[in-house]
Amino acid sequence: MNTPLKITRIGNSAGVILPKDLLAHLNAAVGETLSVTITPRGIELAAADPDFDAQMAAAREVMARRKRALRELAK
Repeated sequence: MNTPLKITRIGNSAGVILPKDLLAHLNAAVGETLSVTITPRGIELAAADPDFDAQMAAAREVMARRKRALRELAK
């Protein structure tokens, strides 16, 4: 899919309007959150995964508690 999108001004920011078929491809709807990943070719948009957010919160907690052990393992 190669759909050109126009960048528009939204207050002091900029935004892109996603067409209905693109939203359907992302399995997302108006008001939902998208996950943005920077890749070597540009950016990747995906529907946010609540399980992933919970897993990352748990990982950050473990990393904070086991900082010294992780530092030793990284050597």
